Amino acid sequence: MHKWYVVQVMSTQEKKAKKALEDNRLMRGMVDFIEEIVLPVENVSEVKQGKTKVVEKRLWPGYLLVKMNLNDLSWEYIKNTTGVIDFLGGGTPTALSDKEVEEILKDLADKQQKVTQRHKFEMGDRVKIVDGVFINFIGTVTEVFHDKGRLSVLVSIFGRDTRVDDLEFTQVEAITEEANS
Repeated sequence: MHKWYVVQVMSTQEKKAKKALEDNRLMRGMVDFIEEIVLPVENVSEVKQGKTKVVEKRLWPGYLLVKMNLNDLSWEYIKNTTGVIDFLGGGTPTALSDKEVEEILKDLADKQQKVTQRHKFEMGDRVKIVDGVFINFIGTVTEVFHDKGRLSVLVSIFGRDTRVDDLEFTQVEAITEEANS
């Protein structure tokens, strides 16, 4: 029966260890024993040198989740993979409970969903500027540059429509229908 285990790997080597575990499963006859390997990460928006990038942030540096059927062969395979230090729990690894795994996977999915929603601006969306010179102005998105994490907004200043260019996604927030009521 496949259960989830936490595997400690060398910090900053999580991706390499995950790839090695996945790539060698077939060659070592571990496909039936090791079902899934998860590197818990979330995508976060980061501004560097005036450019917004979405980067991957490790939620648990130095750890992977492995869904596997633990036996002597699979234990040896995991332990002898480059970058792997040990199972959490040492000599006798303890499987995570179904409830723990459910919560972890739900949390990961929620974090990914929030990032997608947070930066899902389209032309015509109503937004409030929450940072910069035009803070608290409400306007309409006129252009979106998803690759750069920037957009342009048309706001009304003294009764005149004025275009505010080059706003970062983090400088605006979407106005929902409930907020307008």
